[in-house]
Amino acid sequence: MLKYISIGLICISLFACEQKQENVTEKPEVMLDSFEYKADRFADIQILRYKVPGFDQLTLKQKKLVYYLSQAALSGRDIFYDQNYKHNIRFRKTIENIAKHYNGDRNSDLFQRFMIWAKRVWFSSGIHHHYAFNKIKPGFTAEEFARLIVDSQHPDFPTMPDENGPMYIDNMSKLLFEDKDNLIKKNQAVKDMVSGSAVNFYENVTQKEVEDYYASISKPGEKRPIAYGLNSKVVKEEGEVFEKKWMIGGMYSDALEKMVYWLDKAKDVAENETQAEGLELLIEFYKTGDLKTWDAYNVVWVSDTNSVVDYIHGFIEVYDDPLGYKGSYESVVAIKDFEMSKRMAALSKNAQYFEDNSSIMEAHKKDTVKGVSYRVINVVMEAGSAAPSTPIGINLPNSNWIRKEHGSKSVSLGNIKEAYEQMGSSLEEFAWDEAQLERGKKYGSIAGKMHTALHEVIGHASGQIEEGVLTPKETLKNYRSPLEEARADLVALYFIMDQKLVDLQLIPSLEVGKAQYDGYLRNGLMLQLRRIEPGQEIQQSHMRNRQAISKWIYERGAEEKVVEIKMKEGKSFVVINDYEKLRELFGELLREIQRIKSQGDYKAGMAFIENYGVKVDENMHNEVLSRYEKLNMAPYSGFIQPRLEALKEGEEIIDVKISYPSNFVEQMLYYGEEYAFLPYYN
Repeated sequence: MLKYISIGLICISLFACEQKQENVTEKPEVMLDSFEYKADRFADIQILRYKVPGFDQLTLKQKKLVYYLSQAALSGRDIFYDQNYKHNIRFRKTIENIAKHYNGDRNSDLFQRFMIWAKRVWFSSGIHHHYAFNKIKPGFTAEEFARLIVDSQHPDFPTMPDENGPMYIDNMSKLLFEDKDNLIKKNQAVKDMVSGSAVNFYENVTQKEVEDYYASISKPGEKRPIAYGLNSKVVKEEGEVFEKKWMIGGMYSDALEKMVYWLDKAKDVAENETQAEGLELLIEFYKTGDLKTWDAYNVVWVSDTNSVVDYIHGFIEVYDDPLGYKGSYESVVAIKDFEMSKRMAALSKNAQYFEDNSSIMEAHKKDTVKGVSYRVINVVMEAGSAAPSTPIGINLPNSNWIRKEHGSKSVSLGNIKEAYEQMGSSLEEFAWDEAQLERGKKYGSIAGKMHTALHEVIGHASGQIEEGVLTPKETLKNYRSPLEEARADLVALYFIMDQKLVDLQLIPSLEVGKAQYDGYLRNGLMLQLRRIEPGQEIQQSHMRNRQAISKWIYERGAEEKVVEIKMKEGKSFVVINDYEKLRELFGELLREIQRIKSQGDYKAGMAFIENYGVKVDENMHNEVLSRYEKLNMAPYSGFIQPRLEALKEGEEIIDVKISYPSNFVEQMLYYGEEYAFLPYYN
């Protein structure tokens, strides 16, 4: 409690002071027959909405399953905030209190600047940018921050037991405005990436101590290695380095208990025995923290290809960890799009063709590609690292031995892609000529979908590590993620110009491949720079991957002018002169990146990413920013989640209603009230 603030009229709930809160009250929901995809726009972000086709056709049992899985997903929301930065939950609670209880002029310039920062923090699940990783600039001063808190008369500010009001304001202000040690969430540009990063995966330890710790407990040569470090924080206390496991009874226990409560209910309405078994193993994993149980769960999960309702839930992707050990919390709940999944099943069925005809070395090809399933899904709910900013394709599990022995699941998020496509494009501004423009308009959409499918289904599932080589996490270390994304992208780029796709009737002609080549290099060499602030290097793995590929290709083909950057009316344009030769170059680079992974060649992997994927061309950057400013297009998009309401007779659920909220602030405040289960510090 802020002991020095006199408590006047307090808003007991979000709606109690409705006259004072024009910026946070709920807008009328838009009916599906007049669905509006756009919901909000602030800073460099646009907030969208997505429809969930097929939800009303689910059985009651399936609707219950979706509802329970969605509640479990949202129950872990605090975890991702805390993983991103140890002070994030306290910052979020501070923001929520000001947004709900500020008694000053809500139309003032100060409050509007605060709300822009607040929405950026909600969007990034913390005070660091979700893509660039740098601390988000507040847009107000420390003095203004203090005034916002003082003028929000409410006892629920997140003070610690040893803090009075002035101390709390001073401490939070120092973290926001003065702390120079946590400027970057994931810092790969320093010698000690652990000490130099703000993520809450490590405490009081150095990078060397972490690496030595895992070297001491891992077992070189394991045929089926567990994902060491995936579900824990590494700390040092009294000179001892150890892990704090994310499990019930351990770290994040309160949130995990809520998750398990809902997962247990989901298990009781599972569609089949395989799905129920998977949920049981997932529950057991959260109870024990045992990574062998996590592997057992993934083996069962990947075998469940028949369920209409599917989900992703757990500590999964390691992109946020500078060392590539720690899995960020993530959850996606979805229903299968049967028609689109049937059309795209040809990719899975022909996975062996793509493996056999890849440009990689014969020793790095799998003799038999197993269990690559592909489906198009319609998302119902996302949480953790999947929200508000979401991927458009996912391939899991990440364990190499499970993928080799049991296969993988690849999904394309159909309704998310549909929503993105409603937002228009920058094609007319950046297409070199009429041919590029018309090809992009005609084939750009299918080209993007085909690339995603090839990336997820064929790319991540292809290739193998040489006998005796350790896992990529151990060999490629902090370059593992961008190199893996580069490898999958290169598989997609190599095969999107393969006549086999036309023969399978997946694309109408190879003009689709040309459209993807145009778009990929245009993005890698130019367009993605709109997401970088002036003076910054590229930190995000996918962006590093795309630029590294594009710049390597540009340089490699320079003598033959395979790809050129041409000028017209003072503007730069990417022009491909030889699509067939370009495909050969993609194949050549794919062969090398697969070799790097298969042989664990850290030096070559580091050289590729550092030489091509990190540095930003200042002149090109300035040009792209200027041209995008005139287009008035937001570089980043994210989503408001649908809301599920269980309709009951007594304690029995008789139906589940889906609705589509249209106010981002309202949803963030609602989530903050309903799904805040963790203490301020964990």
